[in-house]
Amino acid sequence: MRTLVDNVATLTNTRSEVAVEAEVDNFREGERFDAFLATNKIPMRWNGRIYVGNAHGMEFTSPGPALRHVKEGRNL
Repeated sequence: MRTLVDNVATLTNTRSEVAVEAEVDNFREGERFDAFLATNKIPMRWNGRIYVGNAHGMEFTSPGPALRHVKEGRNL
Protein backbone atom coordinates (compact mmCIF):
# COMPACT_ATOMS: atom_id res chain seq x y z
CA MET A 1 0.00 0.00 0.00
CA ARG A 2 1.28 3.42 -0.92
CA THR A 3 0.31 6.78 0.60
CA LEU A 4 -0.14 9.81 -1.64
CA VAL A 5 0.11 13.23 0.03
CA ASP A 6 -1.67 16.29 -1.37
CA ASN A 7 0.63 19.26 -2.03
CA VAL A 8 -1.68 21.83 -0.37
CA ALA A 9 -3.06 22.21 3.16
CA THR A 10 -5.50 24.63 4.75
CA LEU A 11 -3.97 26.94 7.36
CA THR A 12 -6.24 28.80 9.79
CA ASN A 13 -5.17 31.89 11.72
CA THR A 14 -6.20 31.26 15.34
CA ARG A 15 -6.91 34.93 16.08
CA SER A 16 -8.95 35.97 13.04
CA GLU A 17 -10.20 32.49 11.94
CA VAL A 18 -9.22 33.29 8.33
CA ALA A 19 -8.37 30.14 6.37
CA VAL A 20 -6.04 30.00 3.36
CA GLU A 21 -4.39 27.27 1.29
CA ALA A 22 -0.62 26.88 1.52
CA GLU A 23 1.84 24.72 -0.39
CA VAL A 24 3.22 21.74 1.57
CA ASP A 25 6.83 20.51 1.61
CA ASN A 26 8.80 17.99 3.73
CA PHE A 27 5.70 16.25 5.09
CA ARG A 28 6.17 13.61 7.80
CA GLU A 29 2.87 12.21 9.02
CA GLY A 30 2.33 12.78 12.75
CA GLU A 31 5.54 14.83 13.06
CA ARG A 32 5.88 17.96 10.95
CA PHE A 33 5.65 19.70 7.58
CA ASP A 34 6.68 23.03 6.08
CA ALA A 35 3.95 25.29 4.71
CA PHE A 36 4.79 27.98 2.16
CA LEU A 37 2.45 30.94 2.15
CA ALA A 38 3.34 33.88 -0.11
CA THR A 39 7.04 32.86 -0.14
CA ASN A 40 7.13 32.65 3.68
CA LYS A 41 8.03 29.29 5.21
CA ILE A 42 5.96 28.30 8.26
CA PRO A 43 7.20 25.20 10.10
CA MET A 44 4.19 23.22 11.36
CA ARG A 45 4.59 20.75 14.26
CA TRP A 46 2.20 17.98 15.36
CA ASN A 47 0.81 18.49 18.90
CA GLY A 48 -1.11 15.24 19.10
CA ARG A 49 -4.35 16.58 17.56
CA ILE A 50 -3.46 19.16 14.90
CA TYR A 51 -0.44 20.83 13.33
CA VAL A 52 0.52 24.20 14.89
CA GLY A 53 2.96 26.80 13.57
CA ASN A 54 4.00 30.39 14.34
CA ALA A 55 5.19 33.05 11.92
CA HIS A 56 5.38 36.84 12.09
CA GLY A 57 3.63 36.98 15.47
CA MET A 58 0.66 34.90 14.29
CA GLU A 59 -0.33 31.34 15.17
CA PHE A 60 -1.64 28.98 12.52
CA THR A 61 -3.33 25.59 12.84
CA SER A 62 -3.95 22.93 10.21
CA PRO A 63 -5.36 19.41 10.00
CA GLY A 64 -2.54 18.73 7.50
CA PRO A 65 -2.62 17.80 3.84
CA ALA A 66 -5.06 15.23 2.49
CA LEU A 67 -3.72 11.67 2.49
CA ARG A 68 -4.81 8.96 0.07
CA HIS A 69 -3.93 5.30 0.57
CA VAL A 70 -3.54 3.41 -2.71
CA LYS A 71 -3.56 -0.38 -2.82
CA GLU A 72 -1.07 -1.87 -5.21
CA GLY A 73 -0.95 -5.38 -6.49
CA ARG A 74 -0.66 -7.66 -9.46
CA ASN A 75 -2.73 -7.07 -12.53
CA LEU A 76 -4.82 -10.14 -13.25
